[in-house]
Amino acid sequence: YGILVILVLGVAIFFGIRVFDLKRSSDLKDIDFLNSHIDIIDSEIASSVKEVKKDNDMDIYDMNYQNVISRKINDLLLDDYTADKPLIIYNPYGTNNNSVNIYFKTEKPSSVSYTVKVDGFNDFTRTLKNNGDDNYTTNHSYQLIGFILGYTNKLELKVTDEDGSSKTYNFEFDMRNLENHAKSKLDSENETDSELTDGLYTVLGNDSESDDFVFLYDNDGVIRGEIPIIGYRAHRILFDGDMMYFSVGESTMAAVNSLGKITNLYNLGRYHLHHDYVFDGDGNIIILASDTEADTCEDMIIRLNLESGDVDGVLDMADLFGDMRKKAVLPDGENSSDDGDGLDWIHLNTIQYLGNDEVVVSSRELSTIIKIDDIFDSPKIDYLIGSEEVWKGTDEEDYLLTKDGDFKIQGGQHSVTYEKIDDDSYYLYLFDNNMGVSTTRKDIEWKEAGLENSKGRKGDTSHYYKYLVNEKDRTFELVSEFDVPYSGYVSSVQEIGKTIVVDSGMACTFGEYTEDGELIKSFNMDCEKFIYRVYKYDFPNLFVD
Repeated sequence: YGILVILVLGVAIFFGIRVFDLKRSSDLKDIDFLNSHIDIIDSEIASSVKEVKKDNDMDIYDMNYQNVISRKINDLLLDDYTADKPLIIYNPYGTNNNSVNIYFKTEKPSSVSYTVKVDGFNDFTRTLKNNGDDNYTTNHSYQLIGFILGYTNKLELKVTDEDGSSKTYNFEFDMRNLENHAKSKLDSENETDSELTDGLYTVLGNDSESDDFVFLYDNDGVIRGEIPIIGYRAHRILFDGDMMYFSVGESTMAAVNSLGKITNLYNLGRYHLHHDYVFDGDGNIIILASDTEADTCEDMIIRLNLESGDVDGVLDMADLFGDMRKKAVLPDGENSSDDGDGLDWIHLNTIQYLGNDEVVVSSRELSTIIKIDDIFDSPKIDYLIGSEEVWKGTDEEDYLLTKDGDFKIQGGQHSVTYEKIDDDSYYLYLFDNNMGVSTTRKDIEWKEAGLENSKGRKGDTSHYYKYLVNEKDRTFELVSEFDVPYSGYVSSVQEIGKTIVVDSGMACTFGEYTEDGELIKSFNMDCEKFIYRVYKYDFPNLFVD
């Protein structure tokens, strides 16, 4: 899976990316079969480039497949390669269609930077990360991203040794026969002269019926990466050293190293992940999930041990909010046994780990932010941030923090993010969808909470909200806000440097704003449903500043 077919002289030659049917094979291939049916051959891209030839039903999300590719690369590395004649392989592991891997050695410890040049586009320049002291090494192996498919790409490779002496090597790749699965350049509008932060806009969940990818765009809206996944969506990328962790399917998490190799696949068993995941304090990943054996959905928190692969159920939210669970009913016309999802009575959509076994989760169905203490041993509610209209008359009403000031409460919020100040206070910022809807709770009068709109796509405005939470005083205060394009569902916000990245998912647009809410630049995507999230990453596993 995840391969590209190029027809040359009427013969189908498989290059590793054009065919992207990532549904799993009915029979996983064993090592011997893969060894005999995979080869690394000379590429049509350039005489200096090699590529993977494989059968088109081979799944890149198969550890046997990944290990066979790695062994074949190691066999090639038995030869000597230098900076002027390196080993270059186009997208060998199938995990980024806009990439090549490059391998060579230098006599002196050196650092490496590179520039991709394509006529009609701004240059893409990065300094590559290696594991040497102060980023200098004699043994070089890197994944280079940023190539633009459908064009001739020129690569400038700059090698600099410790005394500052440098030399540049030039290569040219004919990628005109390769195609992206999204626009090469997004439509965009510049609103101010303020500076955008460095990084790549990472589009997570551009939901469509056909292709599933994570797309990477630069500040010009030019596509610089395309990561195929099995299905559903990736919700965010977690970085740890040389590794990236992200979801590639409803029940699968992947670990991918800095060369693009999938080093581990984690099956979540009876659980289907959804919406979000985060590292805990011990290097595990805690994940929002649904129990496929239950008659409810999107109400579980589970934990994945990255070393053992073990998956543990941490918390069923009904154990804390049993009365709220009992009040919920299936919407008219839905049957949990028919749709296979179950009663979506709380709909968790964000999880943040605060340390000391404390988490904050976001409930879209109840338009409430929930803090839970002692999550792993004896979970208990610390506080709620939500409307009194939702919680009046319940056992949990007393957990509501006091609203300090006159402002509208959040509605249907997404992407709640924790930012520490001190032991007693911190910020929580979020995308306020500004929609009052609860399909399982017709008894809630959202207009009484100040939430007038109940439409997913039609509305005046959503908001960036930033709360100051004071746990000692049991209060929360709206300290920053600004209007953003309306999106009743999905969407995200991210503070990065001195700017804020905002995705209004149902409007299929994202942009970057100043801290004062002034739009710097916006981008529009073609999408069938919505853009689930957009976060901006500098990919510290690949690059250094």
